[in-house]
Amino acid sequence: MASFNRVILVGNLTRDIELKYTPGGTAVTDLGLAVNDRRKTASGEWVDETTFVDVTLWGRTAEVASEYLGKGSPILVEGRLKLDTWETDGQKRSKLRVVCDRMQMLGGTGGGGGGGGQRTGGGSQQYSGGGQQYGGGGQQISGGGHQASDPGSAPGQREAQPTGGGQGYDEPDIPF
Repeated sequence: MASFNRVILVGNLTRDIELKYTPGGTAVTDLGLAVNDRRKTASGEWVDETTFVDVTLWGRTAEVASEYLGKGSPILVEGRLKLDTWETDGQKRSKLRVVCDRMQMLGGTGGGGGGGGQRTGGGSQQYSGGGQQYGGGGQQISGGGHQASDPGSAPGQREAQPTGGGQGYDEPDIPF
């Protein structure tokens, strides 16, 4: 039977980030994420519910997070669930956490300062798995390479471009 382990969360950091390094020199950080949910009860009143999730970031993603994010900063994380198990005083314990594959800093004025660095204003930036860092809104870093979109070509700010080439493509009635 096939399985699928994917998590996407949007929330705010519950504390400032403490960056650590493994003996091999790889950056790692554990952060707390508060994910808020608002729902209506059967009686019709609104109830706010907060879920606290532990998230682990590795490599360049962890370094970028510690440089630009602080307590209260809004972020999106995408990753996989991992179950940690250990034994304390003869009792078996376990905890579910998210191992982050991709992190996106969400722009906004409600976030905290920076963890020792400068906080970027507005827009959003994506980081994952050791790519190079870029500034600006809507730019994405992934894998070992990079994809950077032109900041002026954000959705809603660019003109539609025709992609076809078949018969009738040059018809004057086509609205592009």
